Amino acid sequence: MTVPEPAPDNPRWLDAQLAVLALQVDPARLGGVWLRAGHGPVRDTWLQQLNGSGIHVQKVPAQVDEDRLLGGIDLALTLQTGRIVHQSGLLAAADGGVVVLPMAERLGAQLAAQLCQAQDQGQVLPRYASGPLACRFGMVALDESDEDEAGLCAKLADRLGLWLDLRDVARAACTDAIALLDPAEVADVRRRLQSLQPEPEQINTLCEIAYALGVDSLRSIQAALRLACVHAALNGRAALDDDDLGVAARLVLGPRATRMPQSQQQEAAPPPTESADESPPAPDPPQEPPPPDKELEPSEDIAGSAGQPPQELLLAAALASLPPKLLDRLLMGKVQPRNPSALGSNGQAARSTQRGRPLAPRPGKPGGGKRLHLLATLRAAAPKQRLRTTPSGAARVAIRAEDFHVRRFEQRRPTCLIFALDASGSAAQQRLAEAKGAVELLLEQSYARRDSVCVIAFRGTQAQLLLAPTRSLVRAKRALAGLPGGGGTPLASGIQSALVQAGLIQRNGSTPMLVVLSDGRANVALSGVGGRAQAQADAQSWAGQWCGKGFASLWIDTSKQPDPQAQQLAATMGAQYFPMPYVDARRMASVVDDLRVLHRSGQ
Repeated sequence: MTVPEPAPDNPRWLDAQLAVLALQVDPARLGGVWLRAGHGPVRDTWLQQLNGSGIHVQKVPAQVDEDRLLGGIDLALTLQTGRIVHQSGLLAAADGGVVVLPMAERLGAQLAAQLCQAQDQGQVLPRYASGPLACRFGMVALDESDEDEAGLCAKLADRLGLWLDLRDVARAACTDAIALLDPAEVADVRRRLQSLQPEPEQINTLCEIAYALGVDSLRSIQAALRLACVHAALNGRAALDDDDLGVAARLVLGPRATRMPQSQQQEAAPPPTESADESPPAPDPPQEPPPPDKELEPSEDIAGSAGQPPQELLLAAALASLPPKLLDRLLMGKVQPRNPSALGSNGQAARSTQRGRPLAPRPGKPGGGKRLHLLATLRAAAPKQRLRTTPSGAARVAIRAEDFHVRRFEQRRPTCLIFALDASGSAAQQRLAEAKGAVELLLEQSYARRDSVCVIAFRGTQAQLLLAPTRSLVRAKRALAGLPGGGGTPLASGIQSALVQAGLIQRNGSTPMLVVLSDGRANVALSGVGGRAQAQADAQSWAGQWCGKGFASLWIDTSKQPDPQAQQLAATMGAQYFPMPYVDARRMASVVDDLRVLHRSGQ
């Protein structure tokens, strides 16, 4: 069959249907699909096509336990019959098919690690089983997260070859459908795929494109080469061509870009102007033509140029699918996929024995606030019943202290954002107005995440606490309404006040994060006396103390050009540095939210 090229009006939807065809042919070696789309008709239509493609689709919920996922003991039959009865897990049942992960952004670290290990090894080893079970499968991760939320786990996303984003696809675009393959066509394509191998030049081309886009994962290049081979087999070709490489660059390498590539063509420099008192340079002597034996034949020249793939065209195809907000994340130095390990509230994780998100049970003795996990205890005791003597005729389960398992939970501490605003200088009014807008935007989004905001302004000779930690939008607007500006820059006093507030916030059970909005040109010392040298020394000292506490921080440089002093202070604080000469409230709120996600994901 011939796969049509994406039309200009619905390229993402046709790429998504091409992904279904690729999963029909080779789901395991492609890894799978990372599908970013909310719950709606677009995603439902795509899933209906996947279910009707003829491949086995196994759904794995985010809260599945280990025995149901990997297989283990059938507890009821084991206790009833007195012998160990095994049951297969969901991954073993998905052998040769596709595992669908609903709400994949909420997968825990343990489940993500088990999925990655099973896909890498192609087998699972159930607990108490006699041997491993084959489970070669692809994965479809359904990610419903928004831009300000944590997405799919980075390790799991790296193993998924195709990254699709259907969040902006309209319902009307889903009317176009590509005919799926029947079993005979799938067998024919797979047979043709076995003989397809990329040429060394084609491998080098994809590697160069990956390097230009900052894609440093070998799995990505392997997935791109495999997708190019699958695309060629779908179109009935016996060898790869430029269209196959373009599809691989667009669907695999483009969404993984971590930097903007440099221009492939340099602009021609303008000719130097000649002055009246200068004589024009002497012309170069004519060069003799090369000897006839060293001249290249026209046919050889054309063949050599035609054999080279158009790397510029392939790079342009990859650039068409660059992730959104790439430039801002590049400036922060982090563009990795967001980690979902801290979904919900944004603070640090804390283990609990009473409440929170359930974790896998662990061996331990109940007591001291720890509660017994009954099912896990019975599963641990069931295989050992024949070794434990019981009175004759007594239908009891012998449980020892070594079988005890206790419940575990995980809680997330809320986050408090500390804004340290530079209210000095002639441009302070515009900076403060945008900072007020950013604080209001963050407070509007903080209700579901249980976050709070604290605002400190430094001007004149000292810093001032304008807004104590709060989640109230009305209180924040009232406190920021009459914020004055102008005067000196007591930067050290601002960092000191932020450090004091961070200590109070941490003692109250929240996670502090600092956002400094300043150009870094301190001119007032901590004592309140003017002097740039002493002011910079004090600022460096308190910046080092902030770094020693290990709190996350972001420095937004408001100078017209990136200032070395601000960069040095940000490095001393261990802060992410972000230049923003023209402060914008929405952009600032987006950058601060990226900082929260990066901090809670541990990157």
